[in-house]
Amino acid sequence: MSELANYIKQDITGLEPVEALRSLAEQFPGEVVFSTSFGWEDQVITHMIFTNDLPIKVFTLETGRIFPETYYVWNRTMEMYGKPIFAYYPNHSLVEAMVNQKGPSSFYESVENRKECCGIRKIEPLKRALTGNKCWVTGIRADQSANRQHMDNLEWDEVNNILKYHPIYSWTLDDVKAYIKKYNVPYNTLHDRGFPSIGCQPCTRAVQEGEDFRAGRWWWEDQSKKECGLHAVK
Repeated sequence: MSELANYIKQDITGLEPVEALRSLAEQFPGEVVFSTSFGWEDQVITHMIFTNDLPIKVFTLETGRIFPETYYVWNRTMEMYGKPIFAYYPNHSLVEAMVNQKGPSSFYESVENRKECCGIRKIEPLKRALTGNKCWVTGIRADQSANRQHMDNLEWDEVNNILKYHPIYSWTLDDVKAYIKKYNVPYNTLHDRGFPSIGCQPCTRAVQEGEDFRAGRWWWEDQSKKECGLHAVK
């Protein structure tokens, strides 16, 4: 299906993010979704979608382990824009089986255990959220990590069998911050405390000056490509 991605890419090349999102929503009515984890980038895109009344469903993965600050910005965002944000929860039977067998913090014990937890709390709910849709919008930026610098802003996701669009892929972090300030977009205050990337509370810490953007995620693992699998490639 890379031919479809190439065709759509030609159609939106040169468009500003809002216009590109509008074009995708028109080409795939009712079949474009945006996943938010309420970080800087996601809040920018949520603002674009909600203030322009774009017919794009906004959803989040409620893993059951997120920060109180994340809940706050989630609630504040719904209050500010008056729009729904749909939550997808893990399958409770899978969570119960994992915790009953291995305890509530098994993800610290091995990479395999951590990936199992991510799979149950994130990957399975994501697949449900994407089912029946044609395009998945994300807040990925090129300079977030080394393995994200070789992606395209629009690509075919073979794992999830869906088009994937990153509207602010070429933006810098300064671009993101400037947009948030200009439009008074609500954001997660953990960013002000050294958290550039915010995921589940037990798996996320602040980073030190000069550390990699993703250094605060699964910091106990000695590996160069630290991803939970949401944006895996074959």
